[in-house]
Amino acid sequence: EADLAAMRRSALEAMRLMSDFQPRLVGAVLTGTASAHSEINLHLFTESPEAVSIRLEERGVPHEVLERRLRYERDRVVTYPALRFVAGRQTVDAVVFPLDGIRQAPSSPVDGKPMRRASAAEVEALL
Repeated sequence: EADLAAMRRSALEAMRLMSDFQPRLVGAVLTGTASAHSEINLHLFTESPEAVSIRLEERGVPHEVLERRLRYERDRVVTYPALRFVAGRQTVDAVVFPLDGIRQAPSSPVDGKPMRRASAAEVEALL
């Protein structure tokens, strides 16, 4: 079983690093179903995905840029830029949404309902 508290602390560290981008934790580390192989999944919000890359470069954090396809309604899939980097000992997969993307969460691959998103304050409350 993964040390969920340690993963959430790493998530919080990543969220503090990304604080300018209204970070939200999603996925297994939030819901408590994380395994030792789970990644920390963040949603970030900015009109400039490059700004996220620049922030990581300024802090000397190696990262790779990729794309994530996320489903909304049954037939609507949207592609977003994403970045992978390491916080603590955990891999972070951060999807970058436009600012107004904070209003509508993509569908959870688990139950099809909108993904639950938690702010840094909510994650701290879980610890």
